[in-house]
Amino acid sequence: MLNRYMKRQLTCALLLSLSLIGPLSAAEYFPPRGDWERISPAAAGFKPEALKTAVALAQSRVALEPRDLRISIQEAFGREPNFRILGPTGTREGGSGLIIRGGKIVAEWGDLSRPEMTFSVVKSYLSTVAGLAWGKGLIRDLNAPVAELVKDGSFASEHNRKITWHHLLNQTSDWSGELWETWDWADRPVGDDPSAWAQRARHEPGSFYKYNDVRVNLLAYSLLQVLREPLPVVLRRELMDPIGASPSWRWHGYDNSWVTLDGQSMQSVSGGGHFGGGLFIDTLDHARFGLLMLREGRWQDQQLVPDGWLERALRPSTARSDYGYLWWLNTNRERIPAAPEAAFWAAGFGGNYIYMDPEHDLLLVLRWTPALEEIVTAIMAALVPGS
Repeated sequence: MLNRYMKRQLTCALLLSLSLIGPLSAAEYFPPRGDWERISPAAAGFKPEALKTAVALAQSRVALEPRDLRISIQEAFGREPNFRILGPTGTREGGSGLIIRGGKIVAEWGDLSRPEMTFSVVKSYLSTVAGLAWGKGLIRDLNAPVAELVKDGSFASEHNRKITWHHLLNQTSDWSGELWETWDWADRPVGDDPSAWAQRARHEPGSFYKYNDVRVNLLAYSLLQVLREPLPVVLRRELMDPIGASPSWRWHGYDNSWVTLDGQSMQSVSGGGHFGGGLFIDTLDHARFGLLMLREGRWQDQQLVPDGWLERALRPSTARSDYGYLWWLNTNRERIPAAPEAAFWAAGFGGNYIYMDPEHDLLLVLRWTPALEEIVTAIMAALVPGS
């Protein structure tokens, strides 16, 4: 069976063979810092009017109310016991988006340079930081218990001792406990009876998927214990600076998520905006990160993401086939039937997406536009057949 890297290599070879007759160049383009080349829809292999229709559709699906995201968060999660916002929030002032093919911008709209909350899109950044720790040999075995490296008691119980890095990364850990004064069961509690929430059923690690920000925050905290420096520092040095991202992005934790490591105070960051915090970033920087993923973690001649990590991260979980290591997958083309099975994306509350299609060398970034399937379907329809 061909892995994603092999499929992309075959696709590039096909594009190379068609370079004399097709609209796309096979040469990979990487935007320099502070600049990004534009290309016309026709030169990028799109039917111009059809792509214009797809862009108009995306603009029509922008959702901006309530603009104060503190209100949005409270409305979405306020039913949770003892819910409170622990980190900074922001506002949404206008939707924005990018369509990129062959690394070059084909269509754009909105303010591309305004840093905004991105909610759970940051989970895919967090997954990639885990890949950096793995690549450095700090996590030698993803199937080893986290308790072997994190010895502060977070994984001390009989249930939690079984949890591996693999389980945390694909949200099947079923970790039980309290982190930053929030219990695991209080995050998206199941059922309508509050008296039963704390007595939830326990599941063997690896057997049951549940989207849970407390446990993702635990992954961030565990990576902090392993890397011994703030995750934003690692992300900036190892990835964002080398790919030419702006200096405007920030990755926040909570007011109560400060720890002392090696005599230094460090903030453990959050893996979403459920309780506030998370990654505040602009659309263009999202696109640079997405292009890095589309290039299998390579930027020009540098392999920034450890070789083989993305292939691991995009393997479907046994407990949920459309989810990998904090990435959403198009397994069996179930989520987006019009898109190839190799497509994958990061997704966040309110309609924040970074969508990558290696088969068509296509990248889409959406802000505050909760209609990914509909928009991708329109973009696919705009592609010239065979391009």
